[in-house]
Amino acid sequence: MTSTGSENTKGQGSIAQGASSPGTARRTLLTAAAATAWAVAGAQAASAAPRQGVGGPGAGGAARAVAASPFGAVAATTADEVRVPRGFRAEVLARWGDALTRTAEGGTGQAARVGSHHHGAEFFPLAPGKGLLALTHEAAPGTLPGADGARLAMAAQGVTVAAVRQDAGGAWSLAGSRFNRRLTADTPVRLSGPAGGRHGRGVLAPAATGVTPWGTLLIAEENANAAYGTSDAGWRREETAARYGFAAHGFGAAWHTADARFDLADEQARPMDHGWITELDPRAPAAAPVKRTALGRFWHGCATVTQTGDGRVVVYSTDAEDGEYLYRFVGAAPWRALRRQGRDPLDEGTLYVARFGSSGEGRWLPLAFGTGPLTTGNGWRDQADVLLRTRLAADAVGATPLARPERVAVHPRTGEVYLALVGGTACGGCAGDADRAGDGSGDRGAGPGTGPGAGAGSGAGAAAGPGGGRYGRILRWREDGAVAGAAGGFAWEVFLSGGDAALTPAGVFAAPKNLWFDADGHRLWISTGIPGHHLADGDDPVYAQAGNNALLAADPRSGEVTRFLTAPRGAEVTGVSAAEDGDTLFVNIQHPGQRTRAWGHPTAADPCAVSNWPDGPSASRPRSATVTVRRA
Repeated sequence: MTSTGSENTKGQGSIAQGASSPGTARRTLLTAAAATAWAVAGAQAASAAPRQGVGGPGAGGAARAVAASPFGAVAATTADEVRVPRGFRAEVLARWGDALTRTAEGGTGQAARVGSHHHGAEFFPLAPGKGLLALTHEAAPGTLPGADGARLAMAAQGVTVAAVRQDAGGAWSLAGSRFNRRLTADTPVRLSGPAGGRHGRGVLAPAATGVTPWGTLLIAEENANAAYGTSDAGWRREETAARYGFAAHGFGAAWHTADARFDLADEQARPMDHGWITELDPRAPAAAPVKRTALGRFWHGCATVTQTGDGRVVVYSTDAEDGEYLYRFVGAAPWRALRRQGRDPLDEGTLYVARFGSSGEGRWLPLAFGTGPLTTGNGWRDQADVLLRTRLAADAVGATPLARPERVAVHPRTGEVYLALVGGTACGGCAGDADRAGDGSGDRGAGPGTGPGAGAGSGAGAAAGPGGGRYGRILRWREDGAVAGAAGGFAWEVFLSGGDAALTPAGVFAAPKNLWFDADGHRLWISTGIPGHHLADGDDPVYAQAGNNALLAADPRSGEVTRFLTAPRGAEVTGVSAAEDGDTLFVNIQHPGQRTRAWGHPTAADPCAVSNWPDGPSASRPRSATVTVRRA
């Protein structure tokens, strides 16, 4: 389907070319069946642009194109629509349930269809106007009907690799291809590295993604504990299970009732096989995904890739729960040399965890067996044990808890690192059942919130305790020696604070989650994830002003923020990517129609109680989807 806005008052250019200027925003009701008209909505002054790149496929041209053209800001809204600026159009490309193969078109097999709860997005170019779109699917709705709901959910979550093509008019569509594939809870996988050497099944709760310099996809497994539970009253959880949030009642998924693999009391259960970063070559559809254990086991919020000056791979990842940590893996040797020797760059290296000081200083603490408290005398067996129990190892060395750390982005020119903190208390999501003693010094860092830059943007949450306060914030730092590789240090500051009084109505935001740079570093794209119970909260001036979740663009130099796209009711904006030529953005809309305080909550009998996006009034249920945004 297609929706078209009016002409852009600032002239022509690629969508990959930014924002800045007053104009009239257009709103778009996206439907999966047919085009609908755009209605005019108010707009305000702004500035923006897109694309993150550290040498991944398609990073160059897209990033430069996505960096400079002006657009008018979209006004905050609570409408059940996707809205983009005047002069742009938004179209549904890949929604939950769309067939990936001809055989799936007449059937119901979810494993041959696009998954649900779209999160990460990466575009891998194949030829002009053609490419592979890799999407992760973090979960499935809790309102799936019938006794087979658990099985359907296992197939709906996971990963989609779909061929896409652009027609002569610029519109994108899914295409049949030998590359099309799904990863689900049943996909065979291989585990490699210090805690590997075995095979397993399933990629669970995948969140954000990354692209390696050699062109593979990294997939961050997040809340895999949600899949597990047990009805066995005799099951007792030990320290590691408690620290990772495993519980008999699970989190509503009840997969253990359908598959003994997810029953915590069953000998078939393999919870240690989940919580890793998985590597996938999207151009090798027959190859098994590989879980890279050297990068640590926790509930990964991202897998952001860069490299050191001497060519060693660096992967930043967060543990995406309140009170958890920021990690960095640094390869043992230049990745090109390792690959020439037939060795994998992600299997050899050192994993570090961050400690943030209260005066703007930071340190990277190695999680290496035999160093500091990680010794046999303290109950650690070897490096595999450290990686399997990464959370406890980070506790032991004294890492700094953060307020829901989510996505990391690296400025492609300056090397500065940006971290999104959704906001919270930094007291710990799964920490209550385990002692976090630290390294014996009692020093786990004061946390971002009291150091330099904590008052940068003196608005709400700017200095509200460790990590991010009520409305979240974005931290920024520069690594010592341009990420030279060793433990080293960094100097951090607060780049932006959600709810800051200095933000204009064109750029007010809360709960920043996803971050994405254009390859030239002109603009930082910010996706927000305000939870349903705060969306359109009339009792809170910040949430009321922010409206629905949004995609905004920030100038890294000035900090000016502009709203580019708004989501339907109940939805988050998650992953963002761009076509190689920069003329198209791929934007994920996750869980439209999720339970909210403002509009109620969906049920199996009425799944459209909050939203009917993207199908409109004829919808049987709302669906997560990837939309393309390009110039009209």
